[in-house]
Amino acid sequence: MGFFNRKKIANTTKKQSRTAPPYDNMNNFIIVVLDSCRYDTFMEAAPSTIMKLGETEDRYSYATWTAPSHYNMLMGLMPHNSPKGVFASEYYKHDFVRYNERLGARDIEFKSLVPRLWLPDFLQRTMGYRTHAMVSLPVLNSMTPVNCGFDTFRLMDKHNDMNAMLDLMRFPSDRPSFYMLNVGETHYPYARPTEAENDWPRISGVHGVFKHLDDHVVDGCIEESTTGERQFFDQKEMDMLRARQIDTVKYLDSVFERLFDIVPRNTWITVTSDHGELFGEDGYFGHGPIFSEKVFQVPFLEGKIR
Repeated sequence: MGFFNRKKIANTTKKQSRTAPPYDNMNNFIIVVLDSCRYDTFMEAAPSTIMKLGETEDRYSYATWTAPSHYNMLMGLMPHNSPKGVFASEYYKHDFVRYNERLGARDIEFKSLVPRLWLPDFLQRTMGYRTHAMVSLPVLNSMTPVNCGFDTFRLMDKHNDMNAMLDLMRFPSDRPSFYMLNVGETHYPYARPTEAENDWPRISGVHGVFKHLDDHVVDGCIEESTTGERQFFDQKEMDMLRARQIDTVKYLDSVFERLFDIVPRNTWITVTSDHGELFGEDGYFGHGPIFSEKVFQVPFLEGKIR
């Protein structure tokens, strides 16, 4: 299966009967999360097709790891712009008003999500949306709590193939559709789907998170060993890895061209990242148990393509 062992992780489809309200000119809504893509690598890649959606904003994630940051987004909390001199409650209020534009609706406020505080459930039960998720990272697989309020939820066969997601997207005309796409090309090892797995950079314990985290645990303790351990990257290697992420953004620009071609009119698309990535800044690599501005800093842009 490649990057992660997916055989034991099931995909699920949920069916519910309900009467959808009339939605007139409501928008289809797509959130594309470029996993681990930091703001400055996105800007250096200068993806001209993606940038047709609107101005790229420099925003900040609520978390430094895939799962909690997706939970925040699925609560309706998009990455924030860290305003000063503003009460959090006021920021949330103004941020949620944007959903009226995103959905082509009216009078959507934070209280609309109470008590569940879960955007897919709100879209499905209250707004009559068909709700779908396609994810690349197994920490978001269908057995995790993130799979709530979705009609379909699929862990993709490969961790780095957004094109395969587009093959599965459908937009029936009777009511609007919501899709969350967790895109893995920009996640370590920053690989295009055509790149051979043997050509990926390798880090023990990072390459294949599920398979290797416990490799050095013996009787509940970390086994002390200096043999065969991967030394931390030098800056030349860090720069190479950063260049690989930039390359995947450039590649994804062509995939977005196809996405823009297949979506119907009145489709709102939000593109962002769940968190950033560290390539040597302050002595860090990657993301997760790291406190540094670059691991929070993400691109954010949205709009209609037509």
